[in-house]
Amino acid sequence: MPSRPPHDDAAPAPEDRRALARQVLGLAVPAFGALIAEPLFLLADTAIVGHLGTAQLAGVGVGTTVLHTVTGLLVFLAYATTPAVARMVGAGNPAGALDRGRDGMWLGLLLGVVLGAAGWLAAPWLTGALGAAGEVHSHATEYLRWSMPGLPALLAVLAATGVLRGLQDTVTPLVVAGGGFAVNIGLNWALVYGAGLGVAGSAIGTAAVQWAMLAVYLAVLAPRFRAAGTRPGPRADGLRATAQVGSWLMLRTASLRAAILITVAAATGLGDVTLAAHQLVFTLYSTLAFALDALAIAAQALIGAELGASRPRTARRLTDLMVRWGLGFGVVTGAGLAAAAWALPPLFTPDPGVHAATTAGLLVLALSQPVAGYVFVLDGVLIGAGDARYLALAGVVNLAVYAPVLWGLARLAAGGADAGAQVALLWLGFAGVYLGMRAATLGLRARRDGWMRLG
Repeated sequence: MPSRPPHDDAAPAPEDRRALARQVLGLAVPAFGALIAEPLFLLADTAIVGHLGTAQLAGVGVGTTVLHTVTGLLVFLAYATTPAVARMVGAGNPAGALDRGRDGMWLGLLLGVVLGAAGWLAAPWLTGALGAAGEVHSHATEYLRWSMPGLPALLAVLAATGVLRGLQDTVTPLVVAGGGFAVNIGLNWALVYGAGLGVAGSAIGTAAVQWAMLAVYLAVLAPRFRAAGTRPGPRADGLRATAQVGSWLMLRTASLRAAILITVAAATGLGDVTLAAHQLVFTLYSTLAFALDALAIAAQALIGAELGASRPRTARRLTDLMVRWGLGFGVVTGAGLAAAAWALPPLFTPDPGVHAATTAGLLVLALSQPVAGYVFVLDGVLIGAGDARYLALAGVVNLAVYAPVLWGLARLAAGGADAGAQVALLWLGFAGVYLGMRAATLGLRARRDGWMRLG
């Protein structure tokens, strides 16, 4: 756990600790609800399209994989905007905060226009590169192309969400995301089946809802922009500042995605049972990550505001509190996973071989949950502090250490181990070595005060 700096010589009173806890929960709980909205969008698309046929379902799966990759890499639009806005608010500069928010939204729109046009043209190549062929390739291309008109709105919504988080409002994103999800289901059903547009109808409906969500965000933010005297157009220096921080955060995210992809590649080389079990374990890991991400988002907003207000002792107290919560959450979920490791796999597949292999992986994942809680919280703290360059470079180091270890574990697993041992070895690598490296690099940084840039 990060140590307290020398100048923090006064322990907080119980009422102060309760106030800090209320602050964290007030941001984290609504953030959790908003975080699950995007996966629900994709699940709704999948469920609706699934009734059209297997080829259509597979095509949407390929198309959403491309979209996931794009939005995953560009999530920096939220992660760069949140601490920038929070820092300005903490420094008593609300006009500057909204200027940075506006520039982040413009950057999302501009990137969305460029990438949307490129995605429309490159859709056949992108879906083919993922192995789609024949009818599946046709549906994947159609879905991806008709998703592209919504990309500018989707990226601007990411930035707008970051603006509101920086203003310590996570309730509005929850309401907008929930409303968007409800409308998306009805509209997609009407376009897919009522209008007979098939796969294209699903993509068009989702794109339309993304523009509607952006309109709602603009309606919410416009009065604040006017009150602060924020002009509508972007500033070049604001765009550059967001892009600069964003480029480091994108490198951080790219290293995370690379670690996931090479682990999937290793599982693929070990056979279908191992791959299926690995994917089930990873699905449960990702589900638990939503709750930890919510805590990390609270850290981004609160740490940014406290450092902007030049209150390092409160920032340290918040960090200590959230680290304890992250560790505690890990202990609780780890115990729950260990207890349910034999009961969960049959809910997803009837294959006994996959059951056994998944159970082995879940037991390793259960042991790693406290480490995951520690990692997610400190990642959010350092993002909130604007320490993007360190996060990016540490991510490269973590990946460089993990890749050869994974290669060695995969070779060991291929040497005659059963599927359960193979999955356990892979998760020993990902949850033990990779998350362990992230915990070490983040912990070393957080233990000192170099990340606490004030003002």
